[in-house]
Amino acid sequence: MKEYLRIWHVRLLAWPRWAKKAVMITADAIAFPLILLFAYMLRLDIWPYVPEDLWMLAAAPALSIGILYMLGTYNMVVRFIGTEMAITIAQAMFVSSALLASLAYMVPAEFVPRSVFIIYALLGALYLSASRTIARRYLLWASGRKSDRKLVVIYGAGNGGIQAASALSNGGVYQPVAFVDDNPALHKELLLGLPVINRKGLKNLLEARPIEAVLLAMPSVSRQKRMEVVNFLETLEVSVKTIPAIADIMSGKARIEEVRDVTLEELLGREPVPPRRELIELAVKGKHVLVSGAGGSIGSELCRQIAHLQPKRLVLFELSEIGLYSIEMELNEICQQMNIELHAVLGSVTDNQLLTSTFADFAIHTVYHAAAYKHVPMVEQNVCSGVNNNVLGTLALARAAELAVVERFILISTDKAVRPTNVMGATKRMAEMVLQAMAEHGSKTIFSMVRFGNVLGSSGSVVPLFREQIRRGGPVTVTHPDIIRYFMTIPEAAQLVIQAGAMARGGEVFVLDMGEPVRILDLANTMIHLMGLSVKNDKNPQGDIEITFSGLRPGEKLFEELLIGEDSQTTDHPAILRAHEESLSWQKMDEIMSRLIVYLQERNEIAIREILQEVVSGYRPARHGA
Repeated sequence: MKEYLRIWHVRLLAWPRWAKKAVMITADAIAFPLILLFAYMLRLDIWPYVPEDLWMLAAAPALSIGILYMLGTYNMVVRFIGTEMAITIAQAMFVSSALLASLAYMVPAEFVPRSVFIIYALLGALYLSASRTIARRYLLWASGRKSDRKLVVIYGAGNGGIQAASALSNGGVYQPVAFVDDNPALHKELLLGLPVINRKGLKNLLEARPIEAVLLAMPSVSRQKRMEVVNFLETLEVSVKTIPAIADIMSGKARIEEVRDVTLEELLGREPVPPRRELIELAVKGKHVLVSGAGGSIGSELCRQIAHLQPKRLVLFELSEIGLYSIEMELNEICQQMNIELHAVLGSVTDNQLLTSTFADFAIHTVYHAAAYKHVPMVEQNVCSGVNNNVLGTLALARAAELAVVERFILISTDKAVRPTNVMGATKRMAEMVLQAMAEHGSKTIFSMVRFGNVLGSSGSVVPLFREQIRRGGPVTVTHPDIIRYFMTIPEAAQLVIQAGAMARGGEVFVLDMGEPVRILDLANTMIHLMGLSVKNDKNPQGDIEITFSGLRPGEKLFEELLIGEDSQTTDHPAILRAHEESLSWQKMDEIMSRLIVYLQERNEIAIREILQEVVSGYRPARHGA
């Protein structure tokens, strides 16, 4: 018998939509005449009773079913019934009963009490609601039998949560069992047949049932609120996932049922400051723009945002063939739609001849210089390559831009340039000083620099490294228990770079407000908990993932700074500061560059390090980096 029922459930769920719709219409066609008869009986106290106007028994289902059909009720998936269907049912029944009453009084017939039609509307609405609710409960139960669906709880009982529950219930992977919401007014309510519970109720539910994950469905709440919710969920050791952003759903980039892991980009950092339109368009809209390092993390995001600001021409300059190919393919369609000239140039910023021809061919107005070797240990082991690319590459690109009378040149710098303990940081500070010197000697090109800390998700970032280590089962390697870093999302950093560059008058070092620093050990703990796992340590020897400490890498500091001096000024933008940093004259810098070129040709790393120490204020190489 059980096997027969199981086969019946599977076959029923496999019926096509038109067959299920036909069943509902047939059931309603039988039910509505019976409801009308019952309404007569209740009003006239005659048992049994058949009205003389038998045409009404045919008119009742015809009117009611016709109106329900026109309102789209039969097109609604039964498993999704909620407030919208309830309202539609009420409207349909009262409109159909009103039309039925009008017909009854227009046709000569026996007296029909008005209350019959009111009772018919009420009973009809009750029948429709009850039948759909029973069908929904059965289908949800049968769906659960059909496959091993993962039980999930949805955090957020707003529109996003309700839409997510509806979509997931219709899918074959997840089965929502409850909503969690911090609004006390919603507690003990039922939404789509699911209870709305508080945080204590969630704890009890996790103990009672095998919940696979908690899905965050709070697309409009602040990042601070999301982090507060995640911090609470961390204590429950349950996997935390999220639904796509409403903007992505509306644009067709994602479907609401496509749940994914919560990313640190969604949680860390301060709330993004809305961009100032006049700043973000000034150096880009209608201009010819070149982005060096266009295939990198920051460079590619700059290209994406610049393309949406409608430049006349966008030149992608990149050393990596695959990086250049990827960003060109990504931007091709949008540039065609917006009538933007898109050009891809493969080469190095140290190639003077290529730079000269590029600026001559494309008449560039604005340069965003993001090309750099930035991985601290790698540059520490390859001093000559790091200095050649980061310092002489910046010099070559700046000279080519100046020769072509480019309007603006913006260098993407780093917090590691401040009192550096590694070659990478020292080369980035030296690149800043090159542009400061060029600005001081009266260039027509406006040179400026934008300095910020780590960006989440960039190549070499700890976030993708930790995620991969967790997926492999650990251990997660943290260099030091006290190491801290500033973090910013890549889109926000790129947006602020564009605005800061537009504010420049020549030689400025802009510093982005990075918010509060993050302890990397706390970051590792959060990522482990977000994936539904526990940390293995002395207090919890049965945990899932162990955290080990590998020691500081060559040239690595416990904390990074954003300012060399103590003096900084605010700007018109609340997230952008202007730093006052010491600089050298162009004559002095030109002499240093000449010496540096000679040492690079000789590959004399000792002499190169000595120049870096001589020029870069605060540069103190770590012992293991010497």
